[in-house]
Amino acid sequence: MSNQETTRSLEGHLQVIPSESEIIKQDFEKRSLELGKKIEQLEEKKMCLGLDADIHKLEAKKLRKEKNKAEEDFNSLKTDYKKLRLSIRTAGLGKMSEQWRQEIKEEKTKVD
Repeated sequence: MSNQETTRSLEGHLQVIPSESEIIKQDFEKRSLELGKKIEQLEEKKMCLGLDADIHKLEAKKLRKEKNKAEEDFNSLKTDYKKLRLSIRTAGLGKMSEQWRQEIKEEKTKVD
């Protein structure tokens, strides 16, 4: 076998067997591709979680508004109730039935 044939044979042999750096490069590219997919999944999940957080913030804001409205309505009812009680007392309608009986007796006595 001539020197040239031996060289060609070795070159062919070397081309078939990947070098250590080629194997490392292929592993790196494979791992890089896997990590890229994982990053995309995480970014998608992050976006969904962000949307969920926004929805929860809007719901919380809506509930706070409803709570404030309910508190305002309750305070308004308390005020109206106090005014009503005051006007009942002022008009003398808040008397107990015993007080009414006594007053009626007194009126009958005056008339008789």
